[in-house]
Amino acid sequence: MTELLTAAQMRAIEDIAIRAGGVTGRDLMERAGQGVIAAIWRHWPALARGPQRAVVLCGPGNNGGDGFVVARLLRQRGWTVDLHLLGDPARLPPDARANHDLWLELGPVLPMPCAELPRLRQTEAGLLVDALFGTGLTRGLAPELAQIAPDQTGWHRVAVDVPSGLCADSGRVLQVAPGRAGVVLRADLTVSFHHAKLGHYLQDGPQICGALMVADIGLDPAETGHAVSLVDADHLARLAVPALRKAAVGHKYVHGHALVLSGGPGRGGAARLAARAALRIGAGLVTLGCPSAALAENAARLDAVMLRPVGDAAELAETLADPRISALCLGPGLGLENSAQALLATALRSGRPIVLDADALTLIARSPGLMGALHPACVLTPHGGEFARLFPDLAAHLAADPISGPAASRLDVVRQAAARLGCTVLLKGADTVICGAAGQAALHGAVYDEAAPWLATAGSGDVLAGFIAGLLARSFAGPEAAATAVWLHAACGRSFGPGLIAEDLPEELPKVLRGLGV
Repeated sequence: MTELLTAAQMRAIEDIAIRAGGVTGRDLMERAGQGVIAAIWRHWPALARGPQRAVVLCGPGNNGGDGFVVARLLRQRGWTVDLHLLGDPARLPPDARANHDLWLELGPVLPMPCAELPRLRQTEAGLLVDALFGTGLTRGLAPELAQIAPDQTGWHRVAVDVPSGLCADSGRVLQVAPGRAGVVLRADLTVSFHHAKLGHYLQDGPQICGALMVADIGLDPAETGHAVSLVDADHLARLAVPALRKAAVGHKYVHGHALVLSGGPGRGGAARLAARAALRIGAGLVTLGCPSAALAENAARLDAVMLRPVGDAAELAETLADPRISALCLGPGLGLENSAQALLATALRSGRPIVLDADALTLIARSPGLMGALHPACVLTPHGGEFARLFPDLAAHLAADPISGPAASRLDVVRQAAARLGCTVLLKGADTVICGAAGQAALHGAVYDEAAPWLATAGSGDVLAGFIAGLLARSFAGPEAAATAVWLHAACGRSFGPGLIAEDLPEELPKVLRGLGV
């Protein structure tokens, strides 16, 4: 399983390895430098074919020490290397100072910032290595450092561990002072070590990091502490694929019965999308409940999905008397009337697993009573605006200027929201964060090679809600249902590609599931 680390967790893992005596800090620094070189060759094979020019920017900590190793390895391969150090070499940590001294046998250490760096923009091509701060950054970079990042075509920009200026835990650019933006050195390639960091996937991180590679530096894979799981294909293969398969013998009720509630006439499209998605992901039965006046409209658009008149709380209570209904989905096209609020209250009182999306989230934000009725089997799926209405204090904390690191992150606020409500919260976005009430957390990044831009289309979120409802009906726990649904949702978007509309997502799912071996 792929795990994402905070800067503190990474330092703790390194400290454990060093104290155990199996490796030294110098060893780890050498392996990191070798990993950066290997990643550069893989990402830009042409650079491996012969010496060129490099500018290596080293900072005052161990990230700078990694930079000294990179500079030495390039010089040993015949490259022309200019190395600039920010800070006093006498104040470097011991391991970084040792690699500084090794570099002095090959070339000079130039100061930084200096007047020579802007001339990089006039050169034809080169490799710029950013080894200034890495995961150790706790404050914003001053604007005068902006001159050191050449943006001319032909320059290849590599960040060692984390682009300087980016918070490794939040993926946010740290500011110099309130209202005073800091500088970030954008990379074409970021090379991290042991495991990716949270900031590589959260918020602005993917756009600033360029491509991302992770180098193995020989640390124990088990020494990761309480890391956040990255929801990827490996995660699905280990945890979800066995549960997604259906037994050779059984009947439809074995796989659950999902009930999706809809609004009145002319408002059934979102609920129909959710219902079809729940059926496609494997729920044995799916029923769409709607007011009697909308039955004909929905019947004209649905076949395998069953219909039932559910227009008020009494009809819902009667429907829920059937114990075979194993999960509910409320919100897509539900409406905001008093009747919808009564439906939501009745659904919550049933205690069944329930997905709450769209209009249901708005109703909860308006009613403290409904928020107090949430229970551990609930899964809330807000986008950013809905999250701000539900948790204005947490949203304000996230929106505040990030002055010092680690800055507040989407993970931090979702974890607090899940603990506050005692249920699962999924905050949608390219960096989707999923947290359970017990503190378990996972992150799905539709970024880098896993980007799914075609999901930015009306109704996509309704399909996601249906996927989650279908998995809840099949007895997935809330956090696992959310994580599995998010990955499959993005995979369907990538699989279909250009021209995708929401209706295509459930139809693409069988292809994706077959590809997983379900």
